[in-house]
Amino acid sequence: MAQGRNDNLITVLDIGSSKICAMIVRNPEGSDLQVLGTGQRESKGVRRGYIADMEATEAGIRAAVEQAERIAGLNIDSAWVGFSAGGLASKVTTIEADLGGYRIEEAHIRDLHIAGLNAIDPEDKQILHAHPTLYTLDGLAGVKNPLGLHADQLGVDIHAVLTERSPMRNLDHCVRAAYLGVDGIVASPVATGYACLSAEERELGVALVELGAGVTNVSLFAGGMLVGLTSIPMGAADITDSIATEFAMRRAQAERVKCFHGSATTSPRDNHDMIDLGPHSEDEGAEAPRITRAQLIAVIRERLEELMTEVGNALDAMGFTGPVGRQVVLTGGGAELKGIADFAQGALGRTVRTGRPIALAGLPEAHSGPGFATLAGLARFAAEGPADLRVMQDQAQLIVTTAKGSLWNRFMAAFRSEY
Repeated sequence: MAQGRNDNLITVLDIGSSKICAMIVRNPEGSDLQVLGTGQRESKGVRRGYIADMEATEAGIRAAVEQAERIAGLNIDSAWVGFSAGGLASKVTTIEADLGGYRIEEAHIRDLHIAGLNAIDPEDKQILHAHPTLYTLDGLAGVKNPLGLHADQLGVDIHAVLTERSPMRNLDHCVRAAYLGVDGIVASPVATGYACLSAEERELGVALVELGAGVTNVSLFAGGMLVGLTSIPMGAADITDSIATEFAMRRAQAERVKCFHGSATTSPRDNHDMIDLGPHSEDEGAEAPRITRAQLIAVIRERLEELMTEVGNALDAMGFTGPVGRQVVLTGGGAELKGIADFAQGALGRTVRTGRPIALAGLPEAHSGPGFATLAGLARFAAEGPADLRVMQDQAQLIVTTAKGSLWNRFMAAFRSEY
């Protein structure tokens, strides 16, 4: 089964709070990605996106990768890894350089990028990504590519995704303990944006809400790039726990009831539809309790209201307001709940749709839903993602200033000025 190294192969790992998924794809030149094999195992060692049990997480990684290898008929030795732990944050730094009216060359832009990377102050966090976003030309904001233009002052906004150091190290250690190299660690919102959002959506402005099991990540895209990010330590597993507590059942039973009978919207039949919860004990003679579907939906909607309130607050805090900031895309395993897009649209007062990963050749139907968007996005990011400024090592002496206001507001101001 083992084969030699193939540089056209990409392996990705999504290590979440509910499941660990692996996917092997081929990246042929001049053609789209082709899925060769996938694997999935229950995640037993991750809580709220953080590694809580090294051995259990390592075992899950090995099992998922081995399954993907068997289906693909080859062995792999490294992978790109998704990171979705709470604590993800974004930071914007603005760099300006005095060019004296000269024509902007690639060297000017490169030096500007390097200075931006050096100017980022992660404080007590670690830089996970650092990407250039919007350029400023003599005070004109919103320039996407200044190459070849003349300017007295050239500036750029550097958007960095920050994370806590220890969770990153734990994730890296678990993957390497499973005898895999780490090609790169990618923030889940960055990867998922590649899978669920069209180029036009990323250009005009959209909010991406990833409803994971333990963490909900809220990110903003504008001008084709990620411009804001925050994490909420709540997710779909909290709904499951509320069902288990309310109706005195095991989590596995509660998850099954939620998936098969749950909904975020109500109907007139809910008070008449009865749900058999199954026995609460091993007593064969015990009668299985029953509830109405209305009772189940009431519990689900109560927790969803709390979650959507937090999501709405996060969007407002990042400046996602006004007529342009209206579209929201829901993804992640929690987005598979029936009627959740309609519920979120009413709760947030914005247009909401469910985001599914853009189809990949050979992707199994079971892995084509919102819960697997990060997996597909990791593959696309590894194949075509933006260069990270952290790889640059040269130094430059430029004027460094700190950005004022959110990058979303800067983009909106530039957008309005064009129209």
